[in-house]
Amino acid sequence: MRIVSLLPSATEIICGLGLGDQLVGISHRCDYPPEIAGVAVVTRPRAHPGVEAVAASQDDELGPSELDRPALLAAQADLIVYRDGGLGPDSRALEAALMGAQRTPALVALDPIAVEGIFHSITTVGAMTESEDDAIELLEELREDIGEIEQGVVARHDQGLRPKRVVVLEGLSPLLASGRWLPEQVRRAGGWELLGREGEPASVTTWEAISDVDPEMLFFAPAGLTVIQAQAVWRKLPKPEVWEDLEAVRNGHVFFVESVYFSRPGPRVVDGVAMLAEIFDPEGFIDTSPPDSWTPLVE
Repeated sequence: MRIVSLLPSATEIICGLGLGDQLVGISHRCDYPPEIAGVAVVTRPRAHPGVEAVAASQDDELGPSELDRPALLAAQADLIVYRDGGLGPDSRALEAALMGAQRTPALVALDPIAVEGIFHSITTVGAMTESEDDAIELLEELREDIGEIEQGVVARHDQGLRPKRVVVLEGLSPLLASGRWLPEQVRRAGGWELLGREGEPASVTTWEAISDVDPEMLFFAPAGLTVIQAQAVWRKLPKPEVWEDLEAVRNGHVFFVESVYFSRPGPRVVDGVAMLAEIFDPEGFIDTSPPDSWTPLVE
């Protein structure tokens, strides 16, 4: 089967099912796993998005983008995986681009809003690629991993460790409180997200709102940015007036985390839960984070 993935998360799912050799097209933001190097890129970013588009792109793994029609047609796909309702190519754009194509590929839209929805995406891709057994095996591994973390969290709570009160920011400019599955990741890892809303898009917030809830821990996870890039952006921003008054700042509990473990709805969301569990409770969870995936803020 010839597969085109227009989503970084779908690319990770496809490779997780052992189908990387069937990828004939990917998006310009697909960067993992390393085996996809050399696969044709069939999307490109749209130039100069407005402020609203930039804000919305924090909640969209592809961002403002469009199809490279010649590259897409050259891929001669049997299956295209995409997202409807985002800032990237939707079903109408795909149907228009594929008019006159030699093949008529199947189109599959993925748009989960919860961890269970992400797992369902794996099942869907498995069914569409006749890889149901591989999908079941991958899901069993992911459920086992996240189950072990949750059991560890319950055991530590039974020992008297209370959930950490945290805020995770998915955007720095504008400031975005977390949404969709990220508050669920926090909860499963043993925390309590004070501003984020499960199953809803990331929403604009303010430093005053953050000050009002005064989290014990503050996380910067701006979608689309690495830890190093997020640190560079933060250094250029004016420090909020309430900064020194925040409990998380006073106690040195401000962290930058690699956003792909939180903004990309693929198998690595489980690694994001493991990362948070270690940060919340380093005595109970030792070396559960992916390597080089987070760092504390150094003033």
